[in-house]
Amino acid sequence: MSLTSLNQNRIPTGWTHHQYIDRETAEVKTERLYCDRLVNYLYARVRERNQALFNALTSSRMTGVLGYLNYDLPLKHYFYSPYKLADVLAVDLDECVSPPAELTTPRKFFERKIKYWQNRPMPANPAAITAPADSKMLVGSFAEQSILFIKEKFFDHPELLGPSATEWPAAFERGSFAIFRLTPDKYHYNHLPVSGRVIDFYRIGGSYHSCNPGAVIQMVRPYCKNARVVTIIDTDVECGTAIGLVAMVEVVALMIGDIVQCYSERHYDDPKPITPGMLVAKGQPKSLFRPGSSVDVLIFQQGRVAFSEDIVANLHRRQAESRFSQGFGQPLVETEVKVRSQIGRRRT
Repeated sequence: MSLTSLNQNRIPTGWTHHQYIDRETAEVKTERLYCDRLVNYLYARVRERNQALFNALTSSRMTGVLGYLNYDLPLKHYFYSPYKLADVLAVDLDECVSPPAELTTPRKFFERKIKYWQNRPMPANPAAITAPADSKMLVGSFAEQSILFIKEKFFDHPELLGPSATEWPAAFERGSFAIFRLTPDKYHYNHLPVSGRVIDFYRIGGSYHSCNPGAVIQMVRPYCKNARVVTIIDTDVECGTAIGLVAMVEVVALMIGDIVQCYSERHYDDPKPITPGMLVAKGQPKSLFRPGSSVDVLIFQQGRVAFSEDIVANLHRRQAESRFSQGFGQPLVETEVKVRSQIGRRRT
């Protein structure tokens, strides 16, 4: 997605606008989908007519090239202004740790740090589960009797967790999940949604497919095909959130070159890689997407979590024209949430 095309908001023929619910106002909002026509062409035409070219365009190498052209090319910096980009993306520069004058490149802008301890307050309830990112989210369940049942529309959880993860799929059987879709304008640090002990951490190779809603609908279980990082957290430990095991899956997307693990116990100080045995605290920075749009998936064990009522209600809002609703044949409307805000709680 080129910085020169950020103002485009064209909807391809056959698609509705993509709308979501603003959690703070409960209003229906229409999303600006960057390079929407190009993404639709890539997934609806190129994928069908030239699979080899499609595979090349969604490869790690091409993601690196696109990232350089859009965020690192010296010529880009000549025309770049953090103030203009913030205005286009509706980013509040006052939230940033660094003053605007230090956001001297597009990459520094997209990898910005914010004063989350001031601007993204945590709920006081120790049983709360919090959003891992500024994002638009959906919730669902693997259990057929649940009103949130979504049958493998976004991913199959054993496949998502990887072929070598033999013990984890059974642990999350009939559980529930939440999907958090980050867009290019968002703050791209991920934060811990729960407190507990890391008991497994591993990377899975794969492609770099777009997380544009149209592309997600065109693909079959796209999150299982992309490169991703899986962290399994045991929350049933001292000072943990006490909701059993939680899988946090960070999924790359087009122009996301890397997921940098950088856990900090205070602000962004002394960042550390995630390793098994580490105790981690809810709300603290865990990792950074570099940069573009991407997805976080949280998977919970059966019967351990109750999602926030407004998020569940928004999922079925028929006033919103969601591409997920259109593509999957059932109401699936996202709610825009802020990192560290409550999205659920321990079920009692």
